[in-house]
Amino acid sequence: MKIIVPMAGRGSRLRPHSLTVPKPLIPVAGLPIVHRLVKDIAALLDEPISEVAFVLGDPAFFGQEVVEALEVLAQGLGAKASIYRQLQPKGTGHAIMCAEPSLSGPAVVAYADTLIRASFDLDRTADSVIWTKKVEDPQAYGVVALNDQGHITDLVEKPEEFVSDQAVIGIYYFKDIGLLKKELQSVLDQGLTHGGEYQINDGIKGMMAKGKIFKTSTVDHWMDCGNKDITVKTNTQMLGFLQQDGARLRAENVVIENTEIVEPCFIAEGVILKDSTVGPFVSIGPNTIIDNTEISHSIVQGNSTVRNAKLKEAMIGNHVTYDGNFTKVSLGDYTQLI
Repeated sequence: MKIIVPMAGRGSRLRPHSLTVPKPLIPVAGLPIVHRLVKDIAALLDEPISEVAFVLGDPAFFGQEVVEALEVLAQGLGAKASIYRQLQPKGTGHAIMCAEPSLSGPAVVAYADTLIRASFDLDRTADSVIWTKKVEDPQAYGVVALNDQGHITDLVEKPEEFVSDQAVIGIYYFKDIGLLKKELQSVLDQGLTHGGEYQINDGIKGMMAKGKIFKTSTVDHWMDCGNKDITVKTNTQMLGFLQQDGARLRAENVVIENTEIVEPCFIAEGVILKDSTVGPFVSIGPNTIIDNTEISHSIVQGNSTVRNAKLKEAMIGNHVTYDGNFTKVSLGDYTQLI
């Protein structure tokens, strides 16, 4: 089994956090989004992963450090890492075709801006399985249309009239992804675009037109990481799940002085907590100092210092110094103090 991960986007809705770190590498509950996504999919498939193909953007942003981190991720699954580049934002279908040499055999395509919790047996008798989540407002999503046999017959973006309440979450299984490659190549050859972009849906519809069977598998939880507020909410949900799983959330090399920790919290190596109340639902990156602070439902990344603050639903990046008693400030682009 292969996993194909298109992740070339710049994540503009998550600025300023995505200005210096690609969005898929921003940590949620202590682990970068793409790492958690790939590991969770591999665990769900419950079979050996032979290759993980990552489609990255401009090397000036997705540089060698990013490549090396992704290679370690794949190697941890016993898989080969393949690195491809999408240098122009030409859509989801184009992104997949950038990994054309890897598009053969059984594969899962997963876009690296979403996290899931699921437990099901993947129906490998189908030609393809599209993972969905039941939603209350289907008109806000792309949804699947189903026939009486439960087979997918169409994909409809933001339907004005009810089609179904099963929203497409951006994770797909193909018994032979070479069939999708063939259809997407036809889409590219015809110049079939939407707003100047080639979409995976047109390749999927081409497969359907040739009689291929598409089914759904429904996930229990679908968590987005599109912007700051949603990412903080996802961090809260994920910490809750990890606590239920009995996962280890606190590193051994942590200094705790006169501090109350309200679980669940993720606390990385080298963190110093002094005279503070931390939690619930806080993730703190490595070598960060929290001093005289109350913080809950928040993410603080690595090598930062937070003092004299009262924070809730906050997201603080790497190498940040924040003092709640500030009188002089120096704030970069897209910074928010709310």
